[in-house]
Amino acid sequence: MTSLGTLFKTALRSPLLPYWLVVALLPLGRSSELGTFLCLLGVILLFAREPRALQEHAGARLLLWLLGAYVGAALLSAFDSVAPGKSWGTVAAVLRYAPLGLYACFAIRRDSKLQALYVAVALALALWTIDAWVQALTGWSLGGHAEAERVSGIFGATDLKLGPTLAVLSPFALWVARRRWGLPGLLLAFVLILGPVLLAGSRAAWLCYALVALGFAWREARSPVRFVGFCVIAALLLALAGGIAWKTSARFQLRMDRTLLALQGTDQSMDAALSGRLDIWHTSAEMIAAHPISGVGVRAFRYAYPHYAPANDHFLTAESCGVGEGACHPHQLVLEILTETGALGLSLWLAAVVLAWRTWRRVGSAARSRAFPVSLALGVMLFPLNTHMAFYSAWWGLLFGWLLGLWCAALYVVGDDDELA
Repeated sequence: MTSLGTLFKTALRSPLLPYWLVVALLPLGRSSELGTFLCLLGVILLFAREPRALQEHAGARLLLWLLGAYVGAALLSAFDSVAPGKSWGTVAAVLRYAPLGLYACFAIRRDSKLQALYVAVALALALWTIDAWVQALTGWSLGGHAEAERVSGIFGATDLKLGPTLAVLSPFALWVARRRWGLPGLLLAFVLILGPVLLAGSRAAWLCYALVALGFAWREARSPVRFVGFCVIAALLLALAGGIAWKTSARFQLRMDRTLLALQGTDQSMDAALSGRLDIWHTSAEMIAAHPISGVGVRAFRYAYPHYAPANDHFLTAESCGVGEGACHPHQLVLEILTETGALGLSLWLAAVVLAWRTWRRVGSAARSRAFPVSLALGVMLFPLNTHMAFYSAWWGLLFGWLLGLWCAALYVVGDDDELA
């Protein structure tokens, strides 16, 4: 088996570098757009040299269909947006995901390149995980001092994205650990990532990571009885880690105390447990009723919020994007699509899901196996029974576009001994 170091060098010395940079620079905010720009240049050079390249790659065509639904939903909502400038600007911005994904499809044509990228992403996650453990133990990390209630790691105390990002991208690290060190390596990697995910304090990330655990348990088990056994082991590890964190981390205890308020059963306690999201969701329902066809406009949620929220809404008086502005986004994928892009947008998203599912079923078991890490990452990111970051935002949307491009590429890579189409 090729060593991890060799695979990582392959990623850094090959055309994979621009694509890897998008993820590697995520903690540095807009710096990750450097990778996006380099991918754009690469795609321009590719089509200048091979104008018919698109016709020869099924993954690239699939990507354009899926992105067509994503961008199309935003485009249709922009015509009647309550904030036209913001919506049209978002439509223009999300177009950059097309060259980003196309670059992945043409740069990752062989399985060795795909595995090299998996290793490179896993090593970036390893750095973030080690840094988060150092912050949990000392209070400091590469991102500075820890936030009062959460471990923020390399992302910094003003950018609390460590938990969701680690949880969503964790399949890459777990996949590499399993291939390199077997089941013991998988379990060790799971526990090492579990700590920062719990201490980062994002309950959406906790659910995402639990879904990742279920995905790997099913893959390892390959039978219902063994799956139940793996789930019991995973549950015990989660309970043990949670109990230790509860007793030793004031940050984790604060998040759990707030979560357990939901058990009181009142609307007020439930809203407090959900950090006020019930208010946001009620207001979202009002927006959907008022704009059922094309929504209030992509990324126009914050501008419409004051017109539909009650006067005493605490997001209008004290929190979120600024006093008087209200909540920034619905914090839930389905509500985001319905609120901002309406029934038209939801129809396009559902059509894309059907196309993706049919393609995934059609490509065969070998392709599904190669694409397992990125398939699982996309699945937990899009899991509808959770709270979410904004999928049309500059940051979370970029990670979504990156995963989508990699998924389309992974489904159609060939073995190193096979001929490219």
